[in-house]
Amino acid sequence: MNDYARDLRNNATDAERRLWNRLRRRQLGGFKFRRQHPIGRYVCDFVCLEAAVVVEIDGSQHVIDAPYDANRDTFLRSNGFRVLRFWNGDVLSRTDSIVETIFEALYRPEMDGRFD
Repeated sequence: MNDYARDLRNNATDAERRLWNRLRRRQLGGFKFRRQHPIGRYVCDFVCLEAAVVVEIDGSQHVIDAPYDANRDTFLRSNGFRVLRFWNGDVLSRTDSIVETIFEALYRPEMDGRFD
């Protein structure tokens, strides 16, 4: 699993790289994020363990993979995580508003789901 996570980190999408530049080094409210971090049998794009927030950046393949994503989200939620999902294009075109939504989720436990 660690080799797979390492491969994902080394082959990040443009959207993942852009968002990582805004989440890394405790830039967002002092919260520490990890990138391509394993939780159970899943590797999450970004996770803040302290706030139990998972951030997933989805490309078009996730339309086809919707049942897999639903199972994954159920697993993560059952383990106490909130899951935020954003489309690649939105991360690239609306980075500031995506980061603001993530920031709000770090402080508001009721936030969960897909943001279009």
